[in-house]
Amino acid sequence: LGSWIETFFDWFQHAFDWLITFTNVVIGGMYDGLNLVLSKPLYLVMLVVFAAIGWACANWKVAVFALIGFYLVRAMDQWNNTMQTLALVVVAVILALILAIPLGIWAAKSKRFSAIIKPILDFMQTMPSLAYLVPVIVLFGIGQVPGAIATIIFALPPGVRFTELGIRGVDTETVEAGAAFGASPRHILWRIQMPLAMPTVMAGVNQVIMLALSMVAALSQVDIGLGMEAGLAVVIVAVYLDRITNGLANRTSLARAQRAN
Repeated sequence: LGSWIETFFDWFQHAFDWLITFTNVVIGGMYDGLNLVLSKPLYLVMLVVFAAIGWACANWKVAVFALIGFYLVRAMDQWNNTMQTLALVVVAVILALILAIPLGIWAAKSKRFSAIIKPILDFMQTMPSLAYLVPVIVLFGIGQVPGAIATIIFALPPGVRFTELGIRGVDTETVEAGAAFGASPRHILWRIQMPLAMPTVMAGVNQVIMLALSMVAALSQVDIGLGMEAGLAVVIVAVYLDRITNGLANRTSLARAQRAN
């Protein structure tokens, strides 16, 4: 089996060299650009930006936590490493969600596709990370790109699962009512099912972010997970991103309606 897999990767590397190059350029460019945006400005400016995002997406407590937490990161001289990790996490999460949400919608609409993709997701999430990191490095070289791809593979499954779960959990009577009033399948999906499923989808987004952060901390060359100070920096980023996604989930129309009742 190992020799067959090695032969397949040799063939893939030669047959799809253009795709490998394109992926390197896209992911590498996204990472470099975001890392420049996060690292280039004066850290005091970024503290204010992080606090403003926390206040806008969640509440003033998250803003205060962002100010104190990221100032502590700077005081521990972990700012550049943390921004590199944050940039890689954001890139991996964006790409994972671009893949996960459509796949989750497809799985919710098709029982056959759901049955096909579930074992694939199980394989992706249970396979040890180094087992697929090695071939990814062989294909894409050493750097941030293979780390991002390995992170996407590891973090994608919960995004698919939670999206499928959220859409399947929408009351069938609500969907039937929309159809009875003449709504097209597209309108039912985007104006009925997705808004009602959004809290569950956002829970999936939160899981994608947490898994991506744990994977990046373990695989990234910046070695952000080594040492107590670097580990604390990872915890600060994890708590900040967790509060942001929870805050966004609480701002959905369904969450507001539930609080009103």
